[in-house]
Amino acid sequence: MSNFKHYFNQYKMLVLLAATALIWVFFAWQTDGGYVSARNLSNLLRQMSVTGILACGMVLIIIAAEIDLSVGSLLGLLGGFAAVLDVNYHLPLPLNLALVMILGMLIGLFNGWLTAYLRIPSFIVGLGGMLAFRGILLGVTGGLTVAPVSDGLVWIGQGYLSHAAGQILGGVLIALCLILVWNTRRRNLANGLTVPPVWRDALRIALAAAVILAFVLTLNSYDGIPVPVLLLLALLGIFTYVTNFTVFGRRVYAVGSNMEATRLSGVNVQAVKLWIFGLMGLMCALAGVVNTARLAAGSPSAGTNGELDAIAACFIGGTSMRGGSGTVYGALIGALVMSSLDNGMSMLDVDTFWQMIVKGGILVSAVWVDVTIRGQRR
Repeated sequence: MSNFKHYFNQYKMLVLLAATALIWVFFAWQTDGGYVSARNLSNLLRQMSVTGILACGMVLIIIAAEIDLSVGSLLGLLGGFAAVLDVNYHLPLPLNLALVMILGMLIGLFNGWLTAYLRIPSFIVGLGGMLAFRGILLGVTGGLTVAPVSDGLVWIGQGYLSHAAGQILGGVLIALCLILVWNTRRRNLANGLTVPPVWRDALRIALAAAVILAFVLTLNSYDGIPVPVLLLLALLGIFTYVTNFTVFGRRVYAVGSNMEATRLSGVNVQAVKLWIFGLMGLMCALAGVVNTARLAAGSPSAGTNGELDAIAACFIGGTSMRGGSGTVYGALIGALVMSSLDNGMSMLDVDTFWQMIVKGGILVSAVWVDVTIRGQRR
């Protein structure tokens, strides 16, 4: 059993990817291949982008052993704010985006201040925000859909990269994989750590290159890489770098693993918590803009249950519910699993109540596996 736990922890991302592949194979079989068509995969990834952006921020919150239940309502509020500024006040797009991002960061910092400095449990702060932000959204929009937004804003949610730009992006991603693996090997050698065989790293690079090429060629066979997917890839790179190669990232993990020991070692725990909530607010702003742009309108119901999807994506992707463990790419794979199920069951016209039951069951199962493998007990 101990060997199984060891190998599962080491290769859990491969297991999750294999599970995703099985989901795709099943729905492709049920839809006579329509599920894996370039058009549907493009739509699936675009739908995933909003949850994925939220998950990038949420994974840091959960790693630090906190939670934020307000992100869905905050997404809706900031997306509605962007729509109002665009439709009613005709603000230039750069100024509109800047104001929304700043507002999102400030609200996130306010939530972090309440949690870190006033010591209000993050669950209560998030619950209060979930109600308050939804109420403010209804007041801002008057309970009505705000439309139509400008073409420039719509492009953020519905635009595509040119085929040439997509090919260049694929080459850059492959080069980044090569550099990352090389730097990791060099750093481990310099520190006297164990280094895997060259063939294993070469295989990892080859598999990554194959996936990237398939990704670019498939999307280019339709209209190209959607802009929201490009934003999500950029966030994946940024947050992976922050969590793996910065002092701030290491402190986030330390706070979640043992907050008291981290505080006694001289780390400003309150500041760490403040800024992870600030980043969460920024991600809510970006997700809100993308959601409004994708729908070409600001809706008073936007972001409903968005917090549940983001939290589920993190847990399914291997983030520990007790903090101290998790990865950004795991959370995005979890978001892909959730979106794949939503898309596939919608294509099969599965009743909504069954969709909710399936997603809830998968979430509970993912947490049960995490608890079992880590040997945690209540």
